[in-house]
Amino acid sequence: MKSSTIARNYAEALLLAAEAHGTSEIERYGRFMEALAGAVQADERISVALESPRVSKAVKAALLERALGDLAPPEFVRFLQAVVRRGRQGLLAEIAQQYDGLVDVKLNRVHAGVTLLEEPDARLQKELIERLTRAIGKEVRAHFRGWATGSTTARCGASWRRCGGGSWAGSS
Repeated sequence: MKSSTIARNYAEALLLAAEAHGTSEIERYGRFMEALAGAVQADERISVALESPRVSKAVKAALLERALGDLAPPEFVRFLQAVVRRGRQGLLAEIAQQYDGLVDVKLNRVHAGVTLLEEPDARLQKELIERLTRAIGKEVRAHFRGWATGSTTARCGASWRRCGGGSWAGSS
């Protein structure tokens, strides 16, 4: 079985656990997964402790409990301990990525990369997000970047929108 399929199965299980506690927990679990995956990637000591066959699964589970017990919901910690018990801790970043994708589908949202001529103020960001949301029909999480020459471009997956002279074009 491919690692992406395995990671997706774990992400689906985590989403079910989060959903059982309400919509606010869905995003909270996602923030915890993202933070944990980032910590594993950023700190070699964490990565080595979780990946090393010399560290028993029981010790790894205890480390997770000690590190996250006061911060994360017990169900989230138990989920991570189950991932470790099955030797899948190397998939944490991929599980986090799959989870984010599932949450986006669940909450009917897309991420859009928006490149503008100059850095937008808060009012312009809000207006662009509102226009993209209406045009796409989903909640848009805009990621503003670069300050390019030419017209404004917004990209949502395979769709794009170009704004020149104040008009929005269709997707292609």
